[in-house]
Amino acid sequence: MQFTILTLFPEMFEPIKHSIIERASKNNLININLINIRDFSKDKHKHVDDTPYGGGAGMVIKPDVVYDAYNSINDENAKVIYLSPKGKTLNQKKVKELSKEKHLVLLCGHYEGIDQRVLDEIVDEEISIGDYVLTGGELPAMVLIDSVSRYVEGVLSEDSTKEESFSNNLLEYPQYTRPEIFNGKKVPEVLTSGNHQKIDDWRKEQSLITTYLKRPELLNESEKELAKKLLN
Repeated sequence: MQFTILTLFPEMFEPIKHSIIERASKNNLININLINIRDFSKDKHKHVDDTPYGGGAGMVIKPDVVYDAYNSINDENAKVIYLSPKGKTLNQKKVKELSKEKHLVLLCGHYEGIDQRVLDEIVDEEISIGDYVLTGGELPAMVLIDSVSRYVEGVLSEDSTKEESFSNNLLEYPQYTRPEIFNGKKVPEVLTSGNHQKIDDWRKEQSLITTYLKRPELLNESEKELAKKLLN
């Protein structure tokens, strides 16, 4: 899968080049290409922004530099996503949907945003990572790359994603490892029983209970009633 990032600050993406993403890149499962929007400035000082028409605080990124940066990609089939607090909130359903794309172009805004005309011209979808404002789209782009890459075939084993939080609209069950006793607390006995059916049943119950206690809005009424019974 190809990720192309249009940004004014390509150096910000250094942290994402490690761990699972690094291994996936080395195995040619994903490829991350950084394009510096500033390289397309026609200004000798490499300015890419200007004051907003109509007045107001801050600066707006000019449409021509963004458009030229986009055209350098030369892939009409790529899906262009603008990382913006005005977009639809990223969730697991959208992550899985995006993982089926061959090429995602991630446009990172900065300052007071990007001239609307170029957004109307090239952007297919706006995505937000939450109801708050950041200084730019670079961190949201990294979140999107990390979450989507996990569902690209071969990056992780199927077992690693099929039972995690939100995979079935429930939060993941609690996890335990050695030592068996820590600070006087013992691992739940069912997990050391060797009975895989009981372990599976326990995990499903714990997922339901965890979701009820932490994110009850994810459950329907019958699921809430079942969670209450399991807690009593």
